[in-house]
Amino acid sequence: MIHPQQIVVMGVSGCGKSSVGRALATRLGWRYIEGDDFHPKANIDKMSAGIPLTDEDRWPWLDVLHTRLKDAAERGESVVLSCSALRQVYRDRLTRGLSHARFVYLKGEREALLRNMNKRIGHFMKAGMLDSQLITLEEPADAIILPCEGLIDAIAAEAAERINRHA
Repeated sequence: MIHPQQIVVMGVSGCGKSSVGRALATRLGWRYIEGDDFHPKANIDKMSAGIPLTDEDRWPWLDVLHTRLKDAAERGESVVLSCSALRQVYRDRLTRGLSHARFVYLKGEREALLRNMNKRIGHFMKAGMLDSQLITLEEPADAIILPCEGLIDAIAAEAAERINRHA
């Protein structure tokens, strides 16, 4: 029996989570969930003002994303979610009870991340907030780790190949 899977494409702002997540979901034929779409307005307002989120800000957001993943799994649906998931405690909360959840960590150097962030138009997360995310980041030990630089389709293809190899 094939179990529904939950793939979380994670990393700091500017690593390409959304672009790679969408491309990966398309490649796998799964539904894509954009984690940023579920931030409450208060979180978006804080980040837009250059104020880093606290754990208290993140818990309700992570709980909503967990519910989305859990509901999809209960329906037998595999999904790809983009979510920063910077700390292990966030990743644990996001995937609790989901035995087929895996992470794809898009890793990059600060300069490359800043270049990517400065290319974006209309995103609430400003480049000045990158350093706070890099300080918060706890690199995952159990993720598929891919470089954030390169062609989106090539990164998604490598992620899909590694996911399918261990399915």
